[in-house]
Amino acid sequence: MNAIITGATKGIGRAVAELFAQNGFNVAICSRTQTDVDALKKHLEDTYSIEVIGQVVDMSKKDAVKNFAAAIVKQWASIDILVNNAGVFIPCELAQSENESAFEMMMDLNLYSTYYMTQSILPSMITQKKGHIFNMCSIASIMPYGAYAVSKHAMLGFSKVLREEVKDKGIRVTAVMPGATYTASWEGTDLPEERFMKAEDIAQTLLDIYNLSDRTVVEEILLRPQLGDI
Repeated sequence: MNAIITGATKGIGRAVAELFAQNGFNVAICSRTQTDVDALKKHLEDTYSIEVIGQVVDMSKKDAVKNFAAAIVKQWASIDILVNNAGVFIPCELAQSENESAFEMMMDLNLYSTYYMTQSILPSMITQKKGHIFNMCSIASIMPYGAYAVSKHAMLGFSKVLREEVKDKGIRVTAVMPGATYTASWEGTDLPEERFMKAEDIAQTLLDIYNLSDRTVVEEILLRPQLGDI
């Protein structure tokens, strides 16, 4: 079994890579930092005796995304899971012109990387007539939360359209919308860790959804902290 997780060295992505490896999946991982990729690759290989493809990839760049996908397809005859997890949050408002570059970065990394990665991997899944694509959206996909929400609204819309296009090809598509999850991006907050969801819970959700029979798909799933949004 082979799984791809983008943005895999921290937070939810790392939790997913760890859990999938623990359950016997070979994993392809990427990050923007070589030391992070190398460290996680070694950890997963040494701990679980699986195959790990690890590359440094700037997922905001179209050619980098396509090259990463091509390397995976060349090495693996089949791909069971694609987790489009790479993303970025930059607090800014659409109405302020000085935020154009931040908005463009979020669209490139949150939406276009998902599109290009999926487009590159789909032929393999279509050929094998199976596969599961998880798009890591956000609670921001259904809330007006600045420019970030626009990119996540778009990612949810992409997931809906993709689901319709590939449902007769044996490919399942799930949009995952987590609320506040305790990751490095929340370090330094005054809120207690217990107020947040655990990244491991999000990872477990993906594995549970994948393990359903091929007669069933979870199209969308919304996860929130027990005490509500932060």
